[in-house]
Amino acid sequence: MQRGVAYGVMAGALWGMVFVVPRVLPDFSPLLLVAGRYTMYGVVSLAAALPMARSLAKRLSREDLIALVKLALAGNIIYYLLLTEAVHLIGIAPASLIVGVLPVTVTLMGRRDHGAVPLARLAWPLAIVMAGIVCINIDVFTVAGATPVSVATRLLGVACAVGALGCWTWFAVENARYLQRQTHFSGNEWSVLWGVVTGALGATLWLAVAVLPSGGPQGELADTRWQTFWLLNLVLAIGASWLGNGLWNAAAKRLPLTLSGQMIVFETLFALLYAFIYDQRLPRPLELAAILLLVAGVCWSVRRHSDGDSSGTARVEDKAQVSAP
Repeated sequence: MQRGVAYGVMAGALWGMVFVVPRVLPDFSPLLLVAGRYTMYGVVSLAAALPMARSLAKRLSREDLIALVKLALAGNIIYYLLLTEAVHLIGIAPASLIVGVLPVTVTLMGRRDHGAVPLARLAWPLAIVMAGIVCINIDVFTVAGATPVSVATRLLGVACAVGALGCWTWFAVENARYLQRQTHFSGNEWSVLWGVVTGALGATLWLAVAVLPSGGPQGELADTRWQTFWLLNLVLAIGASWLGNGLWNAAAKRLPLTLSGQMIVFETLFALLYAFIYDQRLPRPLELAAILLLVAGVCWSVRRHSDGDSSGTARVEDKAQVSAP
């Protein structure tokens, strides 16, 4: 469990970068950002898959391929498309606040899974996490203020952020369940396969970029901006996508859903940290309170799961002995 928690924290540190890139590249459309990021992710994953391609192909079933396409669409393509659109429409802070509810939604969806701690025992840790999210919310709308956009634009931005939240909630639960059901791929192998499938889907988006008028102002952008675009997408492909997803899969294999859901909070924390560094400022009092509350809630949840794991060890061993051939 300790190793699974460490993997989850490292994945969150890498995933926090995805909130910064749309802000650094505001002149690129969400469709361009998604196509660029996941095309690079596919290239990196394909290079990683080549040494073991024959072994992976032998073990890959039709069920695995269908699952990979669904997970790649929900957890990568559609999620990031909605997230970048939300950041462009309502800003990074409100978008991250809505997506920051992930620890609660994933925990609620995974409460019936094997190894999950009863929800009643997680009530106070979840309440602390929600209090931290409320603190960030109050800070954004009382200190940072709101941008002068129309009501329709705000509603569309909120809808995109809520859609991203729904996509990632479904992905986190289904990916963890599938990884725990299948035993013929390691976390790293599954991440590589997932990246190849995501890259193929991302490459097809360039057709939409070429056809749709809203695909992006690629003809109006300077060469230096395109160099920055590809460099940042390479960083995201290697760090946030390839390595981050591999760490998350390793964590999902070791943690029950109610705990792996709590680990997602570190994506929000690291996104805030990177934002402070980018803005060259210290956190405000409410922001600092939110960080402390989020960390306290996750640590408390880890302690509750550790207690439950210790008390259930004997029962798990008994079941293993009975079911052994």
